[in-house]
Amino acid sequence: MQKSIGLLAVSMLALASAAPAAYAQDQEISFINCGDTLTEGYAEYFAEWEAANPGFKVAPEVVGWGQCQDKVTTLAAAGNPVALAYVGSRTLKQFAENDLIVPVPMSEEEKAAYYNYVPDTVTFDGTQWGVPVAFSTKALFWNKDLFEEAGLDPDTPPKTWEEKIAFAKQISENTDAAGYGLVAKTFDNTMHQFLHWVYTNDGSVIDADGNITLNSPQVLAALQAIKDIVPYSEEGPTAYEQNEVRAIWLDGGVAMIEASVNAGILADEAGMNWGVADLPLGPDAKGPGTLLITDALAVFKGSGVEDQATSLAKFITEGERQWAAEMAQGLTPLRPLEPQTSELVAENAYWQPFLDGIEFGGPEPLFNDYIGLQNVMIEMVQSVVIGAAEPEAALERAAGELEQYK
Repeated sequence: MQKSIGLLAVSMLALASAAPAAYAQDQEISFINCGDTLTEGYAEYFAEWEAANPGFKVAPEVVGWGQCQDKVTTLAAAGNPVALAYVGSRTLKQFAENDLIVPVPMSEEEKAAYYNYVPDTVTFDGTQWGVPVAFSTKALFWNKDLFEEAGLDPDTPPKTWEEKIAFAKQISENTDAAGYGLVAKTFDNTMHQFLHWVYTNDGSVIDADGNITLNSPQVLAALQAIKDIVPYSEEGPTAYEQNEVRAIWLDGGVAMIEASVNAGILADEAGMNWGVADLPLGPDAKGPGTLLITDALAVFKGSGVEDQATSLAKFITEGERQWAAEMAQGLTPLRPLEPQTSELVAENAYWQPFLDGIEFGGPEPLFNDYIGLQNVMIEMVQSVVIGAAEPEAALERAAGELEQYK
């Protein structure tokens, strides 16, 4: 009996001596980073945050773009969520309404630090559901040599839709190239490219109260402009997404495209004589516009470290840290940080159009079923491009179908 008690005492002593090590083990904050490599600077940011938050360890996992969104969604739906993940902001409403993520509210000061409408890309029902982490805007690129060959001033881009269509026609008729690179493939950026037309004519898809606004005169004009430019675009637009159209432009096969700043970097590498300007404006435009696409860091519910994941998300996207990550990736700045923004434009004037369009731009529409939205919009554009439907009929049908997905 005494021997048993002694053994028990020894066992308890051993357990007690081991307990501090067990309890001292860091809690893990799992983080999924989309891409081929961990975002530049994040390793250092994680280490800084960990030093200020003892007891927690960031465990990043890099997942390729093709699988990233699916993996995050599958884990959350299965009840085994990652703590923090990089997601397309368009998915936040669906995640939130399925109770898979927690709010990440912004103070008025935090909202004011961003460019116009950036907080709107992660907001619905007045609440923010993620932290913006990447930002994309578009501008018009043109091939100056093709302009000159067609008899156009190579240094004067179109400023309106009317001019863009007229220039595209003149180029198509006087060179071997198409005037405009039209994106209409069954691919998500067909919707994105159409929304550039919408937001350069003061249009919208859905309002803050959840009312579908697609079937408006402003959006009808955008869809009509798409129809009008089809004859002067590359052959078979439904076969091309934006990167494929960009490749044709780089090869001299089309004269004008709408693209991100990376197109200019590639054009320099290709030795092209090119220019970049604000997106041409529709008749109802109030000023330069563009689709404002963001990705976001979402904090998933049920990880047990939601507060720490929120803290980490805000830490790594703080002004100067976020700026450094943006510049490393060639992304549009999320915030008008100074003096960095002024210095950026002074050193690289081609950045200016990508900032100009923010003031009157618009966010990617937040729908409960984003894939449903995307499919309806793509089908609408394609039906007009191939001549299967007139713009007004296509728009009315699409607006009705969107009701089930909002």
